Amino acid sequence: MNKIVIYICIFFILANCSIKTTHSGKILNQKDIENINFKNKENLIIKLGHPSYVDPIENKFFYFSEVSEKKSILKKEIKYSYVFVFKLDNNDTIIDTKVFNTKDIKNIKFSDDKTSNEIVKRGLLEKIFGGVGTQQELPTTP
Repeated sequence: MNKIVIYICIFFILANCSIKTTHSGKILNQKDIENINFKNKENLIIKLGHPSYVDPIENKFFYFSEVSEKKSILKKEIKYSYVFVFKLDNNDTIIDTKVFNTKDIKNIKFSDDKTSNEIVKRGLLEKIFGGVGTQQELPTTP
């Protein structure tokens, strides 16, 4: 019985000595991050691959990359965590680039950008009473 307890203790000691590195999202090296000024969609996909998420309404590409190290059962350290956002125009040219360091989540500010609702135009009564007024027909075909 004592040998089993000793083996279990040795197992936990050895398990806590190892470091496990975990990658989430895109695996980016330092070379990819340094030269992030891409000109168009084609160069972006060649360099970084397909995005983690594509916003079809705003025509934005999102890339997420995180590396964390687990040193023990209770201790996990995030080495870096970034979200890269590329906004494209109709010609697939990159017009805006933003990088968010999500490791410092407390320093991230919410964006004031809002998606406009161009499908349904509401009148004054509908805005006040929430649906009172004439109903507009939505097109079923593009």
